[in-house]
This record gives sequence, structure tokens and C-alpha cells, in this order.
Amino acid sequence: MSQQQNLAPLFPSRLPNVGTTVFTVMSALATEHQAINLGQGFPDFPCDPNLITSVTEAMLANHNQYPPMVGISELRAGISQKINNLYQHHYDPDTEVTITAGGTQGILTAILACVSPGDEVVIIEPAYDSYRPSIELAGGKVIAVSLQAVRDDHGQVSSYEIPWDALKNAINSKTRLLMINSPHNPTGMVWNRADLDRLALLVKDTSTLILSDEVYEHMVYDGARHHSVASHPDLAARSFLISSFGKTYHVTGWKVGYVAAPAALTKEFRKVHQFNVFTVNTPMQYGLASYLADKTHYLNLPQFYQAKRDFFRAGLANTGFKLLPTPGTYFQCVDYSKLNTPQAKLNEADFCQWLTKEIGVAAIPVSAFYEKATESGVIRFCFAKQEKTLATALERLQQI
Repeated sequence: MSQQQNLAPLFPSRLPNVGTTVFTVMSALATEHQAINLGQGFPDFPCDPNLITSVTEAMLANHNQYPPMVGISELRAGISQKINNLYQHHYDPDTEVTITAGGTQGILTAILACVSPGDEVVIIEPAYDSYRPSIELAGGKVIAVSLQAVRDDHGQVSSYEIPWDALKNAINSKTRLLMINSPHNPTGMVWNRADLDRLALLVKDTSTLILSDEVYEHMVYDGARHHSVASHPDLAARSFLISSFGKTYHVTGWKVGYVAAPAALTKEFRKVHQFNVFTVNTPMQYGLASYLADKTHYLNLPQFYQAKRDFFRAGLANTGFKLLPTPGTYFQCVDYSKLNTPQAKLNEADFCQWLTKEIGVAAIPVSAFYEKATESGVIRFCFAKQEKTLATALERLQQI
């Protein structure tokens, strides 16, 4: 350690319980052991070359300086039109749509905008790992309720259900925000229209705001549709809707997303946004605005990913894993607890370590999506990969 480091003043950590994310750990382990990385949720195939061309043309047209703080008007107008087409709700592109540096920045900014020290924020676990630290940075108190794991006659998890009674009991006069995520990472479950109706009744006579994380909105399968809070007027009136171009257009590294919310909520959101990130990559915005006009990509996305899901599930059927339903997202959860191997007795984190090192396939333990590790014998694979990648992974998994 250098002398300068020895002299660095100490200060209390704002996030004393936060370490390196499990995604970073497992991706590094996959690289070290040359394993196929089905852990972290990103594609291993390229985006549409036309999207790259659109961004390149924007750069050549000298769209390389600061854009407006809220995002370029063309992109905000395109988002407003898209939401209206899909969910029949109009967000004013000038006062109700903001471009963000990915969905995660949108989540943090929305929380910082409305949560004050001592406010309670309800989350549903297993939950995306940025939720809790974002709430803690705002000084809020996390109130976690857990999805109900439905088990079969053998004790294995077969599905998850929304914990309505626990949600009802969690909401009180101190509740500032309720965070929901559909399609859900990591379980793949989706909310239906009846769920939104029930949620609206739950918060009707409260001052609770909703943060709806919908970054997987275009990944809903088997002919079903995504039910956005934007499609429900009572919920839209109190919600921050968050989505991501990274997931939709296979460009997770671009980190461009958006938040749509009523004007009063957006006004407060933008106060924080301007001093958080200020604005977002200019040529990417112009490229996305141009590409967004072509609806074929996101309208075809369910069919595109369902083919991958079905291919992966068909291969997993030849293993000892129990497959959980995957009505949405690009994640497949499996229960490994009845595998015919001694490692089936390991906890989820250790099982994933073994799977990466010895079998050559990286996965993510679902227990990592809880504050306190909740063991259910379930792990998550990402199938947003080329078919050849999935085929090789399946060959290895079928040897267990």
C-alpha cells in the first residue's frame, strides 16, 4: 500500500453492506475457467447493422455535443408514440418523457427524486440488485416482501406468485414508493391485467407512488401481452415507468433508457436527473430515434426470443433440472435440488461456483436477489445467446 493510501482519511460507508455484485463475480469466474457465461444478462450476438449505421450517420452529421438535458425531442416523441401505440396512454414528450443513462440510472433518479430519509419503500424479492442500495442512498427504509414459491409434491419450486397479503400489510402511511418489476428478473414471471387491477385497489386510498421496472416489456411469450402500468389509468397517474433500449435492441453497453411519468412526477425527476447524469450520449439518441421509427424489431422480439427459450428448454428437458415457467424475460430458472449428484446439496452460490468451474457453464444463484440469502435450490440461466452458444452449454449441462 502506498504512503498516500495510508494517509487517506477514513469516512463511514454509505453502503456498508454492499460488495461486488454477483454478476461481476460470476462473469469473472466464467472468464477464468473459460466457461460459457449464461449468468450475466447480455446477448452474445450483434445488434442490427442498420442501428450502427444510424448512430454513425449521427456522428458524421456532427451530433456530438450536449443534447437537451431531458433528451432530444425526436427520441422523446418516438417513445411517446410507441407507448401510445402499445398501451393506449399518451405521455407528453416535452413534460413527461426523459432519456436516461440506462434503466438503472432511471431507477436511482426516480428514488432520489421522491424518497426522503425515513420514508418506506416496498420491494418484492427476489429483486434486481440495484433497488435496495438506491433506496438506502436516498435514506429510505426498505420493506421487503417475498414472492410466494409454489412447490410440487417433491418439494421443488414449480412457480412464483405475487404475495398480495404481504403487500397489503406492508403498505401504510409511511410508504412513499412501491417498486414492481414485470416481466420479472430473475424469475421470469409476468403480471396480468387482473394483477394491475388488484394493485390499483391496493394503493387507491394511499399516497403511495409506483416505480414500474419494465425493461423486459418486449419479451413476453406464448401469445400473451405485456401489461404496462401505462395501460392502467389509475396506476399511470402515480407511476414512474422505466424501460431500456439496451435490452430491446441488443445494445446493453450503450446504457440508454427512459422514464415516463406524469408531469408533476417528471418535474421532480428532472431536478435530480440534471445533477445526476445531466444528459445522455448524443449520437446514440439520434440513432435510436431513427431506428425507433421502424416498429418491426420490437414487435418481432417476442417471437425472436421465444425461439431461443424453446430451444434452451427443450435441451434442459434432457437434464435432471426442474424447469420453472418462463412466460417473460430472457432468463430461465431451474431447480437443481433433485439432481443425481452430491452437489445438489450445495447452497445456490456454491452450486453455481461448481457449475462454472467443473461443468463449464456459469449461472446466477437466485438467492443473490435477496438481502438475506434465501435458499430455494433455484438458479438462473440467460438464454439471450446464439443458438450455438446455447447448444454447447446444453451439451455440458446434459452430462451432469
